[in-house]
Amino acid sequence: MSRIGRKPIEVPKTVQVTIKDNLVTTKGPLGELVRQIHPEMKLALEQGVLSVSRPTDGISHRSLHGLTRSLLANMVEGVSKGFQRKLELSGVGYRVQKAGDGLTMQVGFTHPVEVKPPVGITFAVEGTTKITISGIDKEVVGETAARIRGVRPPNPYSGKGVKYSDEQVRRKAGKAGKIGAKR
Repeated sequence: MSRIGRKPIEVPKTVQVTIKDNLVTTKGPLGELVRQIHPEMKLALEQGVLSVSRPTDGISHRSLHGLTRSLLANMVEGVSKGFQRKLELSGVGYRVQKAGDGLTMQVGFTHPVEVKPPVGITFAVEGTTKITISGIDKEVVGETAARIRGVRPPNPYSGKGVKYSDEQVRRKAGKAGKIGAKR
């Protein structure tokens, strides 16, 4: 059995989970999420505990088992607590400003880069170099953070660029000629 798929999902009192055929709806204090799951996965909601079971031990059912459980757990956590992803800009002249509900970034191009948030995503800017992306859908929060990071990924030589706050950028040595190569 899948170790992740077997784990039950504790549903908080503030969250309502509705299962209709293969459509799961979660409502909580932060909003509502709807997801269609694979029709072969069986869901059971008993006394505030949501569990997922699979029909057979086939390889496709085993992988779907853990995936379905993780998606449902993220839905429950999202509508109750929400998700955040933090980004940092590093480099001379690199800065970010909030423009309406979007962002305007100066990241070394000749023009500013405008970023508009998808539905359900909010941006917060701390100082001029830190961005916080918040939302209830973990998938959309991560995708938006990756899209912003992709505007100017961190350079392995200089370290300049947009990086996740917990990311360690692997630095490479420069040219040996700059240091003074031995002959």
